[in-house]
Amino acid sequence: MAITKATCPYCGVGCGVLIESDGEKITNVTGDPDHPANFGRLCTKGSTLHLTAQPHGRALYPEMRTNRATFRVRRDWDVTLDFLAQRFAETIKQYGPDSVGFYISGQLLTEDYYVFNKLAKGLIGTNNVDTNSRLCMSSAVTGYKATLGADAPPCSYEDIDHADLIFIAGSNTAYAHPILFRRIEAAKEKNPNLKIIVVDPRRTDTAAFADLHLPILPGTDVALFNGMLHLLLWDGATDQDFIREHTEGIDALKAIVRDCTPRLTAEICGIAEADLIKAATWFGESRAVLSLYCQGLNQSQHGTEKNAAIINLHLATGQIGKPGAGPFSLTGQPNAMGGREVGGMANLLSAHRDLKNPEHRAEVARLWGVSSVPDQPGKTAVEMFEAVRSGHIKILWIACTNPAQSMPHQALIHEALNKAELVIVQEAYADTETAAYADVLLPATTWGEKSGTVTNSERRISLIKSAITAPGEARADWRIAVDFAHRLEAILRPGQATLFPYENPEAIFNEHREMTRGRDLDITGMSYELLVQRGPQQWPFPEGASHGKTRLYENGIFPTPSGKAKFVAATYKPVAEVIDARFPLRLNTGRMRDQWHGMSRTGKVARLFAHAEEPRLSMSSKDMLRRNVSGGDLVRIKSRRGEMVIRAESSDDLRAGQTFLPMHWGGQFMRGLGVNELTINVTDPTSKQPELKNCAVQVEKADLPWRLVAMAIGEADESAAALARLQALRFHLNDFEFATCGLFGRDQECVIFRGANATAANPDILANIEQILGLDQSLGVMHYQDKRKAISRRVRVVNGKVAAVCLFGDVVAEEWLKDWLSTGHLVSDLRRMLLAPIATPPKGFTTRGRVVCNCLNVSETEIAAHIAGDSSFVEQAAMLASLQQRFKCGTECGSCVPELRRMIGNNATKAA
Repeated sequence: MAITKATCPYCGVGCGVLIESDGEKITNVTGDPDHPANFGRLCTKGSTLHLTAQPHGRALYPEMRTNRATFRVRRDWDVTLDFLAQRFAETIKQYGPDSVGFYISGQLLTEDYYVFNKLAKGLIGTNNVDTNSRLCMSSAVTGYKATLGADAPPCSYEDIDHADLIFIAGSNTAYAHPILFRRIEAAKEKNPNLKIIVVDPRRTDTAAFADLHLPILPGTDVALFNGMLHLLLWDGATDQDFIREHTEGIDALKAIVRDCTPRLTAEICGIAEADLIKAATWFGESRAVLSLYCQGLNQSQHGTEKNAAIINLHLATGQIGKPGAGPFSLTGQPNAMGGREVGGMANLLSAHRDLKNPEHRAEVARLWGVSSVPDQPGKTAVEMFEAVRSGHIKILWIACTNPAQSMPHQALIHEALNKAELVIVQEAYADTETAAYADVLLPATTWGEKSGTVTNSERRISLIKSAITAPGEARADWRIAVDFAHRLEAILRPGQATLFPYENPEAIFNEHREMTRGRDLDITGMSYELLVQRGPQQWPFPEGASHGKTRLYENGIFPTPSGKAKFVAATYKPVAEVIDARFPLRLNTGRMRDQWHGMSRTGKVARLFAHAEEPRLSMSSKDMLRRNVSGGDLVRIKSRRGEMVIRAESSDDLRAGQTFLPMHWGGQFMRGLGVNELTINVTDPTSKQPELKNCAVQVEKADLPWRLVAMAIGEADESAAALARLQALRFHLNDFEFATCGLFGRDQECVIFRGANATAANPDILANIEQILGLDQSLGVMHYQDKRKAISRRVRVVNGKVAAVCLFGDVVAEEWLKDWLSTGHLVSDLRRMLLAPIATPPKGFTTRGRVVCNCLNVSETEIAAHIAGDSSFVEQAAMLASLQQRFKCGTECGSCVPELRRMIGNNATKAA
C-alpha cells in the first residue's frame, strides 16, 4: 500500500491529505497530521474523497463532433489538437486574437493556470482568459488592492488562536470551511473569554455558535460597518497614532460615516440598536480582532465596497499586522489564490502585476520572451459569455469548471454555449452540464492523478504528487495546454523557439518562481525540493529567507505608492434587484455542509446526500402560512429570469420576506437549468463579480397532485450500478413539471427519482423508468394497482430483499421504503403492507430520517430522542458530551458538532 501526500480539492482551507493506493486505484484517504492547515482533520467531504475516485462518468478519450446535430466520436489526441490549432489560427487570422476566450478554474493547479495564462496573453495575444474565481474571490482581490495595496490576505490560521474577538461576516464557516471552524471551536474552548460576532441574514450553525448574531437585512453590510465606525470614532476607540502614521484618506471617510448614526444604521440593517452598539464596543475594546469573511461580502454588485468597509474598521483601530488581528478573506476554491498569483484573470498579469501599468507589461513580455502583451483588459466571466452570445467571441475553451450550472442567469449561459462556433471542454468528468455542449471534449486528470502546487487562504503553498495514473487517455491540464500551444506556435510563429519548453510541472513552477522576484509574493526561496523536505510554506519567501512570512504589514508599511494603507470612502447602496408586488421575496443562495460546487464529484457519493438529499427552498413560517404552504409541499419559485418547481421547508433561521436555496443543484439533479436559472448577472463595476447572493422572487404553491417515486439498490458493483441508473434517469428530469434525482444509502448505494405533474405522466416514460430499475420483468416483481385511485406500486425482489420500488400516484410510503431498501431488510415482512390499499410500514419500524453525523451514520431521529429523553443534562456542553459518549457523533471530523449544539439549544428553548 502506497501513501502519497496531497491536498483536498474542495475549499480554500487547503487541508493536507494522505492518499492510500494499491498502484491502480485509491483505496482510502486520511488527514495529514503534519500539514499546518488541518493537522490531520478532515470534514465530511474530504474524508470521503476516496469514494469519488471511481471511473464512472469520467472523460476517458478525446471526442469531437463535426456539427451540433451529431454525437461526438472518439478521436486521437494528435488529430484533435491539430484540428484545434488550425481552427484557432484561422479564427485569429480572420477575426483577431480577441475572437477566442479561455474560461478556467480555481480548481486547476498553479502550473496549469500559468500555462493557460501564457498561452492566451503571450502566444495568442488576448487577455480573454478568466476564471470561475471571478464568481467567488474577485471582490476580495479588489478590496485588498484598494485599501492595502496588494491582493494578499495579511493573516494566518494561527491568528485564530491569538484573537480576542473573531468577527465573521457573510460566511457560514461551519459549512463552507469546516476545518477552519474546528479551530474556532477549539480556540473558544481554550479561551472562554474569546468573543465571536457573526453577521448573516440567516441564523446559520455558525451564527448559532456566536456570542452575538447580527441578522442584517441582505446587502446592508456597508451600512453596518460604517455604523460601527461611526461609533468607534464617536467613542474615541480608534488608534489615532496608527491612522496618522500608516494610513491616508480618513477625512473623506469621516464625512460619510458622520451621518451613520446608530438609529439610522439599525433601521437600515434591520437589527437592534443595542446589538450594533455592543458589536462596535467589542470591536473597539478588543486587544486583537480577526475578521473572517466570504461570499456574503464578495458576491455582490457592491462587493468591493463591502470588503473595503470591513478593512476600514481594521485600519481605524490598528487591528492589522499583529498576532490575532487582521482582515482575512476566506478563499472559496482550493487554488483560487494560485490562479491570481500567476495572473490568470482577464485584468491581471503574472505575480500581481497590473495590466494597466506599461512597465509591468514590459516586464512580463521580457520575461516571457515576446515583443509585447496585450494592454486592454479581457472579458471577465459574465462578459465573456455575453460576448460569446453576441458572436464577438467565436471559440470558447472551458477547463475544469461547469459554467452551465455555476454561472448566474443560466438562460443566457446556455444560449451562449449554443451560439458559439466552437466549444472546447477540458474536463475530468464527461457527465457535467457543460460537457453536453462540447464540440471537442478533452479528457483531463483530476484529484489523485495530478502533480503540482496549490495555494490556500493563508498564502500557503503545498506540493501535490500524483498517487495513481489517470484512466484511459486523460492527460494533465498543463500538458494538454502545452501540446496545443506547440501546434499553434508552429502556425503563428514558425521557426521561433518555443515559449513552452516544459517537460514537467516543476519546470513551469521554476519559471513562475522567477516571475515573482522582487514582487510582494516573492517565492524565489522556494522549490519543489524545499516543499518536499519542509512541507507547505507561506509566501513571501524570497531567496535567502529561512521561512515564509506568517503575517503581513507588521512594520506598518503597505505596498502602495506612499507606503500607507488607504481608507476607502465606501457608501451604502441597496442591492441590485428591488423587490416589488410581483417579486416580493428575497432569495439568498449558499452552501450545504456535505456538497461541493456543482456536485460533479460529491454528487457521486451516496452518503453525502444523507444530510440534504434534494434541493429545498427554505422559507419563514409566516411566508409559508400566507401562501398556504406546508413543509414538504411543492412550490413554484420565479425570478425575472426563470422559474422552477421545488419542495419547500419551514425555517426559523430566516425572517419574513427572505428565502434561501443551496447553490449546488443543477440540471444533473433537478428539472431545468438549476438554482442559477433564477440568479442575476449584474456585476460589481470594479471586481466584475456577479451578485449571486441576492435576487427578487415570487413563491406560490404548485398544484401537482400526480406523484412518482422510483428507487433501486445497486446489486453487483453497487456504486457503479447506482451511478449508471442515475445517469439513465437524468434523461427523464425534464419530462415532469417537478423532478429531482440523486443517491441515498451507505453500505449499499441506492438511486432515487422523484417526479410530479398536474396529471399522470406519459405511460412510455413510466415504462422506461421501470425498465431502468428492472421493474419491467415478470419474475420477482410484485405489483399492486388501483385504477380508480390511479395508484400503482411495483416492487422487485432479489434474494428475498427489496431491490427496486416504483410508486405512482400514492407516494406516502416513500420515507420508510427508502430506509427499508437501503438497510437490506427482508421482503417477507413487507409483502402484506405493500399490497394493501394504504402502504404502511411494518409494526415497530421507524424511519431514521436525515443523517446529522455522516462519519458515524447517526440520524436526526436518534439524536433528538436522546436529547428529549435525558433531562438530567442542563448545560449544553454536558448534553453534547452525553451524545458523543452514546453515539460517538461529532468525534470524527466534527462537522456535525455545530448542528448538535443547535439541536440541544432548540430543545432547551422549547423546554423553557
